[in-house]
Amino acid sequence: MPAVNLITAIPNFVSPEEHANIIASTPNSFSDIPPILKHKEENVAVALNPPLENFSGQAPTKGTLYVLTSVLAFMPASGPGFQIEYPTITLHAVSRGETGPSLYCQLDESIGAPNVGAPVDENEDTEMRELTIVPQNPESLDAIFEALSQCAALHPDPHDDDDEDGLNDDAFVDLNGSPFETFNGDENQELSEVGRAALEYMESIIDDPHNLRPDLREGDNEEERVADAETEEKAEKRAA
Repeated sequence: MPAVNLITAIPNFVSPEEHANIIASTPNSFSDIPPILKHKEENVAVALNPPLENFSGQAPTKGTLYVLTSVLAFMPASGPGFQIEYPTITLHAVSRGETGPSLYCQLDESIGAPNVGAPVDENEDTEMRELTIVPQNPESLDAIFEALSQCAALHPDPHDDDDEDGLNDDAFVDLNGSPFETFNGDENQELSEVGRAALEYMESIIDDPHNLRPDLREGDNEEERVADAETEEKAEKRAA
């Protein structure tokens, strides 16, 4: 399916208020609820590059823009309009260049194509189409952009899920194949030299976790500890 499809009528939709009433009435099937109209802008000029076959020969074409939760749709005063699936919109941004404020979109024509599952050639150029939206009222540009961003977030690129799944698979390590044995405290097991040193260090921390006993500090000389003890004993006798 191409990124841009010709239509003769705008898809059925409901306003946010109508949608709230439908939800409150607990419908039999939520999948049958029409999409929500997030923004409607009249007197909008659009231009597609390259031009869309069988669409208006004039560029730009004036009409009404509909930002629905399902698709982005445009309908001119006469002739067919078009609708765009959100996953095909790979980029949308506000442009405030010399030609005036507009909304610029890049459309990926390869998304939804019949050979979408084929291996991707990195050297092959992706089929892209550009869409420029120019509202007659420049102040409405931010509202259009915000509505488009919200609707696009409802339709993430399915290829992103595949990439995340691959990353998640690599995030787990099979410990069953580890070459290291687990020490469980069995008396029939013996620790290596490194293991014994680590165990002695852990025991010293447990005995004096805050290092409050200088006599347990590693590296202290035995003679120095004895001399310190004798000095303390003499000081106590003088005080007595």
